[in-house]
Amino acid sequence: MSTSHRLQNAELNEVSNDSAAKTSASVTHGSDSAGITAQLRREILDGGYGYRERLPAERALALQFGASRGTVREALRRLEEMHLVSRRVGSGTFVRYRGHADHEDIAELTSPLELIDVRLVVEPHMARLAVMHANAQDLQRMLEALTIVEGVDDNVEDFSRADEAFHLALAESSRNPLLLWLYRHINEVRRHTQWDARKDKILTATRIAEYNQQHRELYAAIASRDIEHAVRAISGHLEKARSDLMGIE
Repeated sequence: MSTSHRLQNAELNEVSNDSAAKTSASVTHGSDSAGITAQLRREILDGGYGYRERLPAERALALQFGASRGTVREALRRLEEMHLVSRRVGSGTFVRYRGHADHEDIAELTSPLELIDVRLVVEPHMARLAVMHANAQDLQRMLEALTIVEGVDDNVEDFSRADEAFHLALAESSRNPLLLWLYRHINEVRRHTQWDARKDKILTATRIAEYNQQHRELYAAIASRDIEHAVRAISGHLEKARSDLMGIE
């Protein structure tokens, strides 16, 4: 064999070995549940699997990633917790992620409990900022909204609209334009039919009265510049709303 042929064969063997090593490393890197989750998540977010598209069966994914079906099942469970897929017994795993969804899509995908979970994250900080930054005009606007919501008696629709206005006045009192923008979108989700279907069951006369007592307590805490009391009041208010909602789920 000539010297040139020996050099060509050596180069080919080196390329082949390097490729095999990369393939092996790729399989090893992605064969645990976290690695599989990361790769499938990226495929979904990048549009490799579209909305409502069925993912390959567990057996096929196990072969693809060189992993056990149990490991694949754990990865799919993690994706479901991320709200990227939904699993249906006997049917398979389907993509739930819609990409850049519009407001109606988000409202449809968000359950009332998930909505309250978001409010529990956002509104206590809104109350904290309101105590720190609200001016006399903000406090007057909150008081006017409070007066309205306290005066609607037992009318569910009137209370819902007035309640939205009161909490929006709280967002305005934070003096943070991005937070206000965010809360306006939260209110849009609150108007979705998923919430409408539950309002009549949740908003009894007794609960409306209790919610308004909590509204009054929150306003008093903000007006007196008591951060701890304000955060405690809004957190208790939303925790009660969450508990009342879970009672009818």
